[in-house]
Amino acid sequence: MTDNPPSHDRHFQRRQKAAIAGLHLPTAEELLRGMAFFREDLAEDIREYSSRLSGRVKKRKRTGLELLAASLDELGVDQSEDSVLAVEAALELIDNAQGFPIDECRLRCRFYRAFFGNGQATALIAGEIAHLASGDLGHARGLDLLSRSLGWAMQSRELDRRQRAGVAVHRYSDWFGPEVQTYSVHFRNAISASTVGEPGPQDSSPDDLAVASWGKEPSENFERPTDGVVVISGIGNEATAEGKRVAKEFAKFKQRPLPLSTMPELTGIRSRLVAEFPHAEAVVDNVLEGLMGRPAVRIRPIIFHGSPGGGKTRFARRLSEELGTPYELISCGGLSDSAIGGTARRWSSGEPSLPVMVVRMHECAGPVVILDEIEKIGTGRHNGNVHDVLIGLFEPETSRRWHDPYLQAHCDLSHVSWLMTANSVEPIPAALRDRCRILSFPDPEADHLPVFATRILERLYIDAGHDPRWATPLEGFELNALASVWTGGSLRKLERLVERLREARERARRQQ
Repeated sequence: MTDNPPSHDRHFQRRQKAAIAGLHLPTAEELLRGMAFFREDLAEDIREYSSRLSGRVKKRKRTGLELLAASLDELGVDQSEDSVLAVEAALELIDNAQGFPIDECRLRCRFYRAFFGNGQATALIAGEIAHLASGDLGHARGLDLLSRSLGWAMQSRELDRRQRAGVAVHRYSDWFGPEVQTYSVHFRNAISASTVGEPGPQDSSPDDLAVASWGKEPSENFERPTDGVVVISGIGNEATAEGKRVAKEFAKFKQRPLPLSTMPELTGIRSRLVAEFPHAEAVVDNVLEGLMGRPAVRIRPIIFHGSPGGGKTRFARRLSEELGTPYELISCGGLSDSAIGGTARRWSSGEPSLPVMVVRMHECAGPVVILDEIEKIGTGRHNGNVHDVLIGLFEPETSRRWHDPYLQAHCDLSHVSWLMTANSVEPIPAALRDRCRILSFPDPEADHLPVFATRILERLYIDAGHDPRWATPLEGFELNALASVWTGGSLRKLERLVERLREARERARRQQ
């Protein structure tokens, strides 16, 4: 496959940017290929399209088009499924369609109805995308379209299931796109893996994607979260005085199944994380993609790599919170020996390994450990090396039978998730990097200033013990002042600026 997919094609990309900016109304075929709506908004797209087509119809002054013109005008005012259906009905009454884009209009109406949650329209669009894919097979864009058509087909099935179950979804148009994308990414990964002779994803099926919260039973390939996991099977050398002390310390955990965090509904999590970290949408998708189809939260080790102040650490914390998984944030500055892997009980400083302590603290078999600025870990080997310990903890087989020197027994730490942040990956040993996913965390951009500044202001009021409602919306002149000194980059700098703005507000309030 030598061609780039449409999302990377220069021509497609230029038109995509123009559509987002409100300078280009996507054609029906471009929408099928994945182009965003006009101004990235379904209602805006419907309004613009109906206005343009209504103008064309009225200029023709042809008998029999009056109802269509009236229906289009109504659609421009009321962007609803009923109004779209009225336009489709008017299309069927046209006797002479010569020179009129009736097929284009009908296709676009079906596309709109799909986003309103109509399963039949969704299935028809899946077929249209498959038809496009048939002409591009053998190229990367054909694979993109094929995956997309399968995603739409799965979505139509899910819509039908929800309808039969009597499930109503509020503002379905907000959720349709992300759900289809979830299915499409799954199929693309599976097809890509099969074409290079690798096994496809074994931990998920399309039925498990993004719809686990609708009552789907977990796959039998996974241990059910309700069964729990025994992390500590026993204590070594219990007959000794030290052994008895440690056995008493861990008595409530010995042979006790500890719960795993049940996988929440991912679509809502994606929306909230993208809203809070708009500059890191690709990172959000990459992380959540690896969780699809799992009944319990378990994240393969990830290193978020990016510039200081870009929001990496906060993202790791918010991700854990959204997933409903207990976590501990560990600063790596000063971690210079293998104490993270536990120290022997015979020493006065003896203690369990870090993941065992986190498991004990939260009474959960699958907590998240966040290692902040992992590149600052020392490399000395006087008392062992943290990197060597982490390599063992990141290996599934090793972590499943991790020997804790304090417990003097094997522990099952294979369900612990590891998230790391790094300003630079060069100091991190290659052996450790090879066992992690390294995701580039982009710098915040000036375009997202209103989002960041508003959230920072709310957080500052909360931290000061005030009701967040005190954080009245930023005025235009306040945003302009911030924009003149913050052009993107470190959110820490922006936070300092917003703090000064808050202080100025408080001074002005007291003087009133």
